[in-house]
Amino acid sequence: MRPATEAERARLGETFAELCRIDSSFGHEQACAQRVAAELRGMGIEVAEDDAAAAAGAECGNLLARIPGRTDRSILLCAHLDTVEAVAPIEPVLVDGGWENAHAGILGADNKAAVAVMLETARRASIEGAPVGIELLFTVSEENALAGAKAFDASQLRSSFGYVFDHASPIGEVILASPTYFRIEADFHGRAAHAGIRPEDGRSAIVAAAHAVGAMPHGRIDPETTANVGSIAGGVGSTNVVPDRCRLLAEVRSLDAERAEAVVARVVDAVQDGASFAECDVDLFTERLFEGYRTRPSAPPVVAAEAALRACGYEPRRIVTGGGSDANALAVAGVTAVNLANGTERNHEPTERVSVAALDGMLDVTFALLEEAARV
Repeated sequence: MRPATEAERARLGETFAELCRIDSSFGHEQACAQRVAAELRGMGIEVAEDDAAAAAGAECGNLLARIPGRTDRSILLCAHLDTVEAVAPIEPVLVDGGWENAHAGILGADNKAAVAVMLETARRASIEGAPVGIELLFTVSEENALAGAKAFDASQLRSSFGYVFDHASPIGEVILASPTYFRIEADFHGRAAHAGIRPEDGRSAIVAAAHAVGAMPHGRIDPETTANVGSIAGGVGSTNVVPDRCRLLAEVRSLDAERAEAVVARVVDAVQDGASFAECDVDLFTERLFEGYRTRPSAPPVVAAEAALRACGYEPRRIVTGGGSDANALAVAGVTAVNLANGTERNHEPTERVSVAALDGMLDVTFALLEEAARV
C-alpha cells in the first residue's frame, strides 16, 4: 500500500474544510450532495441519486457511485452527508494540529471527515485504478435515525461487504456490535384549572410526567443497555394554570434485543402509572428505530480491516458501541458493513474536533483496505 502523498493530504484537508462549511443538517443535505456529486463527476465517475428523499424526510436522496477495479469484486464504502443541527456558523480552522470550528458549534467532522476521505480515495482510484472495485454510498438523514440508509435499496449493491466510517473514537477501533434502539413518546392529557382559585379541579399533566420519570430506569442499566429521558415539555408558560398538556420523549438501547424490549416495557409501565397517579390520560407511542447487529471477529471484512490498520501502524481494537450508524440499516438489508472509528473527537458537541493526523491516517487506512479486500 502506497501511503498518501503530500498533495493528496493537502487536498484532503482543503476538501474537508470546504465540505464542513456547507450547512447540511439532516433533511437539508442537497447543497452538500451537489458538491460531492460534482466532485465525483469531475473525476469522470458517474453518480446516481435514488428516490429516498421523501421516505428520509430529506431534500435529496442517497448518492451511489461506482469505480471499476482490476478484479470483478468490489467493496462498499459508506458515509453520511448530514450533520446534527448547526447552531452556529461553521468556519473550520487549524488549532494545534487539528480542525475545529472557529465559532461555538459543531464542526461537522461527523461525518464529513469520512466523506472527504472517500472523495480522495475515489480520485486516486479514478487516476491509477484500484485493486478492487469500489461502491461509494453517501447517505442522507443518518442523524434522523438512519432514515436515508433505511430507505436505500441495498439489493442494487454488488459488493459482498463494506465499511462505514462513522464512529467518533480513535483510529484502530473496529466496531463488532451495535444496539437495537427504541424511542418512546408519551403525551399526557390532564385538565386545566386556575392554580390559585380551584387547583382541585385541575389534573396536572406535568405531575403525571414527573411521576413517570421518577419511576423509569435511567442511564446505564447494565453493560449492554441504556435508557434516557431526553425531553419534557408542557404547560402554558404561566404558573397560575394547572397544566393540561405535557410531552415526554425517551429512548432505550441494548445490544440484546430482548433486553431492550424488557426495559421499554418498564418505561411504558412507568408512563401508565404516572398517568394514573395524576388522573390523566396518556397517548403512548413506541418505535423500534433501528435493529442491532453483531459481526463475527473472523468475518472477512473484519479480518481485512484489522490487516489494513496494522499495515498503517494502528493496533486494532475490537469494541461494541451504544451508538447506531448506517451499518445497522445495512445489516438489516443483508449487507455486512463494518463500522470503523474515524478519529473524530467529541462529535455533536461545540468542541468537536478532528486532528490532521487522524484525517490523514484514515486516508491511508482506506487505501490499505482496498488492497486487503482484494485478498479476502
